[in-house]
Order: sequence, then C-alpha cells, then structure tokens
Amino acid sequence: MKKNFWKKKKLDELTKDEWEALCDGCGKCCLIKLEDEDTGKIEFTNVACKLLSLKNNKCLKYEQRHKIVHDCVKLSYQNIDKIKWMPKTCAYKLVSKGENLPEWHHLVSGNIKSVHHSGKSVRGKVIRENDSIELEKYIVNWI
Repeated sequence: MKKNFWKKKKLDELTKDEWEALCDGCGKCCLIKLEDEDTGKIEFTNVACKLLSLKNNKCLKYEQRHKIVHDCVKLSYQNIDKIKWMPKTCAYKLVSKGENLPEWHHLVSGNIKSVHHSGKSVRGKVIRENDSIELEKYIVNWI
C-alpha cells in the first residue's frame, strides 16, 4: 500500500485493501441508533452491536456480518455521504470531502492503537447489545 494513498485517490479508486485500511477503528458506526419515527431525529446509544469486539473494536464476524445482523450497513463510496449518522471524524467521510485525516488516525500516526489512546474510539465506553436492554436508557450525545 502506498503512503498517503487517501490523498491521491478518490474513494471509488481505492483497492479493497486501501478501503479497509482507511477505517480508523473507532467503532462508532457499530453503535445502536434510535430514530424518532415522527421527526426522523437519530439518537445515539452507548450500546454496541453484538458483533463488535469490546476489546479491539473489530467485528467478530466481519465477512458474515450482513447475514447475521440484518440492518448492518455496508459502507461504500456511493452511500457514505448519504448516511447521516456517520461520525464527523469518519475517515471515509473526511476523504470523500477532500479533508485531511486527523493526527490520531493510524495511517497518519503509524500506530493502530492511536484511535484508542486519543479517546476517539468507543473502547471502554460501551456495553454489548442484548435482548434485555431498554435502549432508550442508553442514549448518549458523543458523535
């Protein structure tokens, strides 16, 4: 993978490996969100998808995630700007707008754990989804 590839290519020009490498591993896109049916307002929770590893913020069943979690969104260069709940710091969003990656992004810092050290990830801040959780009690405002 070439250094600074995200500065030289548009999202639709990335290889599969480059696309995957662009993810900062924050885990925010894997949080359960609630949408008000009347207003369309989206509320974020601190409840993580049942497939998110709470240790390293990686999907436990990445290749099968769309089969296991029916509403897991597959990000693409075609939909990244249409998904209104993606965090402002999402590398895909930033690159799609021609903006720089933050200093804590592993492609900039050279350290895969810098997203966690910077406090930008959900590691240590979330609980795992289960059937007994009343999601409305876990609404947070952090994205």
